[in-house]
Amino acid sequence: MGVHPEVLDTGEQLVVPVDVLEEENKGALWKFLLSGAMAGAVSRTGTAPLERARVHMQVYSSKSNFRHLLSGLRSLVQEGGVRSLWRGNGINVLKIAPEYAIKFSVFEQCKTFLCGAQDDPRFQERLMAGSLAVAISQTLINPMEVLKTRLTLRLTGQYKGLLDCAMQILEREGTQALYRGYLPNMLGIIPYACTDLAVYELLRFLWQKSGWDMTDPSGLVNLLSVTLSSTSGQMASYPLTLVRTRMQAQDTLVGSNPTMLGVFGQILSQQGWPGLYRGMTPTLLKVVPAGGISYLVYDVMKKTLGVQVLSR
Repeated sequence: MGVHPEVLDTGEQLVVPVDVLEEENKGALWKFLLSGAMAGAVSRTGTAPLERARVHMQVYSSKSNFRHLLSGLRSLVQEGGVRSLWRGNGINVLKIAPEYAIKFSVFEQCKTFLCGAQDDPRFQERLMAGSLAVAISQTLINPMEVLKTRLTLRLTGQYKGLLDCAMQILEREGTQALYRGYLPNMLGIIPYACTDLAVYELLRFLWQKSGWDMTDPSGLVNLLSVTLSSTSGQMASYPLTLVRTRMQAQDTLVGSNPTMLGVFGQILSQQGWPGLYRGMTPTLLKVVPAGGISYLVYDVMKKTLGVQVLSR
C-alpha cells in the first residue's frame, strides 16, 4: 500500500500511484509512469498562472506593498503580456519526469525494506517510506527548483533561456546557489508528510463509518480524500515553503539574508506572523483544478495506453 491510492499533482507534490507497486502490474510500469508524468505536465501547465502569482506574492509582498492575487496577475501581464503568466512552467514540467521516477523507485525500495511483505503496513512505516522518497528526490532535483524559481520571477529579457539562467547563477553566485532553500525544503517534508497521511487516514475512517467500501473506493472519494489531505499537508508546511522560495530568489531581493533563520526573522519583523502565509490564496485556488486535471488525465492516459489494474 502506498501513501495514496492514486496519482495527484498539486504543483508542489507528486504522489506515486500505488497501482504501479502491485507485482502483477510491473510489466506495464512504463505506462503507469508515462500516465503520471503526462497528468502532472497538463496539471501544472493549466495552473501555471496561479503558480507564478504565488511565487511573486511570496517573494515581493510586504506590509507596505501587499499584493492581492488579481492586482498581482494584472501587474505580471502589464510587464510581459499574457504569455508571461507561464514563465517558469517549462522547467516545472521538465522536472516532473526525474522527480516522479526517483520518488517511485525510492518509495518502492523503502517500502520493501521497512514493510517487507505486509499487505497493510503500519502508519509509521508508510510515513517513513514516503518521507525518504520525497527527501531523496528533492535532494537530487533541488537545483531545478532554484532554476524554476528564478525563471518564474524573471523580468522580460533577463534570461535567454534555461541554460543562460543556470550559467548566470553559476558565474555570479557559485554552485552553492543551486542548493539555496535546501534546509527549509527538507524540514518541510516532516509536517507535510505527517499531516498529509494523518488527514488521509482520518478521511478513510470517516468514509468507512459513512458506509463507503474503501477496499474499492470510487474515483470521487479518492479525489476528495487525496485533495484534502494534500492541501492540509501544504498548509502545515507552508511557512517553510515560503522561506525556501525566498532563499532561492536571493538575487532578486535587495539586502536579503541567505540563512533560513535570517529569512524567518526578516519576514516576522517586516510583516508579522501573517507574512508567513503570503501567497496562500493562489495555492489553495489551484489545488482543486490541479488535482482534478491530474486525476482526469491520468485516468484517460491509462485507458489510452490500455493499462488494466490487475490487483488492488
